[in-house]
Formats: sequence, C-alpha cells, structure tokens
Amino acid sequence: MNRNTSTEGASGLAWFKSSYSSSSEGDSCVEVATVPGTIHVRDSKNTERGPRLAFAPTAWSAFVSYPTER
Repeated sequence: MNRNTSTEGASGLAWFKSSYSSSSEGDSCVEVATVPGTIHVRDSKNTERGPRLAFAPTAWSAFVSYPTER
C-alpha cells in the first residue's frame, strides 16, 4: 500500500488513503492513521463525525494480508 494523501484530523492523527483507492468518486475510501500500538481506520466520506475503528497492529496485519478470492 502506498500513501496517497495525508490530512490531519481534529484528533491530531495524520490520516492517509491508499494509492490503490481510485474510483470515479475520489473520496470513496477508508483512511488509516497509525500511532505506536494502534491502527485507526475511518470512512473518508465522513471524517469528522463518522465512526472510527482501532486495531492492534497484529490484528491489522492479519486483516490486510488476508487472501481474497479472485
């Protein structure tokens, strides 16, 4: 995953979208922010008031490396 854009949210986290997130709607993506011990995830269409998830690094690593069906 390549970091494409970076924005600072009200939380002070540096959020980024993957360069793989390209569609006709440029904001249709999740954003990720990392701090030691936690990976934060939010919806790029609702950054200020939308829900956020927080994962331990091991859980996030297992998620992003999970094979998808083709």
